[in-house]
Amino acid sequence: MDGNKVDPSEMLKQLRIDRSAPEPERGSRGKWIVIVGLVLVAGGAAAWWFGGGRGPLVDVHTALAQPITTQASAGTSVLDASGYVTARRQATVSSKVTGRVLEVLIEEGQKVQEGEVLARIDPIDAQAQLDMSKAQLEAASAMLADLRVQLTQAQRNEKRQNDLVGRKLTSQQSVDDAHTLVQSLNARMVAQDRQVNVAQRGVQMSKVQVDNTIVTAPFSGVVTVKAAQPGEIVSPMSAGGGFTRTGIGTIVDMNSLEIEVDVNESYIGRVQPGQPVESVLNAYSDWKIPGKVIAIIPTADRSKATVKVRISIDTKDSRIVPDMGARVAFLEEAKPQSKDGPKTLPGVMVPGDAIRAAGDVSVSYVVKDGKVEERKLSLGQTLGTQRQVLTGLSSGDRVVVAPPAELKNGDRVRADAEK
Repeated sequence: MDGNKVDPSEMLKQLRIDRSAPEPERGSRGKWIVIVGLVLVAGGAAAWWFGGGRGPLVDVHTALAQPITTQASAGTSVLDASGYVTARRQATVSSKVTGRVLEVLIEEGQKVQEGEVLARIDPIDAQAQLDMSKAQLEAASAMLADLRVQLTQAQRNEKRQNDLVGRKLTSQQSVDDAHTLVQSLNARMVAQDRQVNVAQRGVQMSKVQVDNTIVTAPFSGVVTVKAAQPGEIVSPMSAGGGFTRTGIGTIVDMNSLEIEVDVNESYIGRVQPGQPVESVLNAYSDWKIPGKVIAIIPTADRSKATVKVRISIDTKDSRIVPDMGARVAFLEEAKPQSKDGPKTLPGVMVPGDAIRAAGDVSVSYVVKDGKVEERKLSLGQTLGTQRQVLTGLSSGDRVVVAPPAELKNGDRVRADAEK
C-alpha cells in the first residue's frame, strides 16, 4: 500500500465515544446556577432601590399648615410696594448776591436753627455801594437845606416888596419877581425832598445787599451737604464754566420725612387715603415702622404704569435718613372681634416660601411617610410673610419650606424635625 493512504478502520476508531471517562458531578453545576441567580436578584434589587423605588435622602425644612383665625387676619397686608424715604421740606441754601466766600460755618450732619448764620460772603462790594448811597443821601439833604434857606430869604423879600409897593416906593414888577422866586423855590424844595427820599431808599437797599452777604438757615433742620469752601465764588445763578458755586449747602427738615412708593396702577384700587401701613427700611429689616397713606398723587407714570403714593412715618428716629430704600405693606383695617371669640377662616396658613409656581398652577410638597406628595393649591390673600391656602392642604400638614428645585413628587426626604 501507498504510505500516504489512511486506513478507514483507524478513522472510525477515532470517532468512537470513550464511555470509560468519568462524568462531572451534578451537584457542583447546580451550586453555580444558584449563585449566579442570587447575584442577578441582588443587582436588580439594588437598581430598584437606588434608581427609582427609593432615591437618596433629601434634607428639607418644613412647617405646619395652621388654621386661620379672625385675630390673625386683623391688620393683614393687602398690597406690598417699594419706595424711598424723601423729605417734603429741604432746601439748597445760597447767597442772594454774587461774591467770594469769606467763611463757612456748617458741616455735614450739623443741626441748625432757623435764622442761624451758615456762611458769610465778602461784603466789600456791598459795603462800597452802601457808602456811596449814604454819600448821595448826604448831598441831597445838604441841597435841600440850601433850598430851604433860599426860600426863607425869598419869602422875606416878597413881604418887603409888598410893603414897598403899598407905599408907592417900588414897582409892581418887583413884587411879581419876588413872588415868582418864592414859588420856584417851593417847587425846587418839593423836588429835592423827593431826591432825599430816593437817596434814603438807596441806602436801605444797600444795607439789604450787605445783609445778603450773610447766609442764614431758612428753617430748622440738619445739614446734609456742604457745597462751598472759603475762597470760592458763589452766585444765586449759574455763571457757567464750572468755577462758580450756586449753593452753600443743603438743609433737610427731618420732621418732614415720608416715604414715596410707586404702586402698579392695576392695584391702586386697594389703596385709600388714611389707610394704615407698615414700613420696613432695607437697612433695618427687623424694624417695622407704623404709618398711614397721606395722599395718592393724582397722576400716573405712563412709562412705568404706576401711581405715586405718599406714606407718613409715625415714628421719628435719627436712623431714618432721606433716600433710604423701604418696603411698604398696605394693611386692612382691623375688624372688631366677635363676642364669641376668634373664628376660624377658610383654608390654612403656610409660609409664602412653601409655595412653588409650576406653570399656571401653584403647588406645595407635603411630607408623608418619608416621602413628598405634590399638592395643587388654590390660594387666598397674603398675610404678611404667610399665605392663605383655600384648598389643597389641611391643618397639620407638614409642608416643605423653600423646596429645592430638583425636588419632585415621590422623592424621599428627611425633614428637619427628624435630624
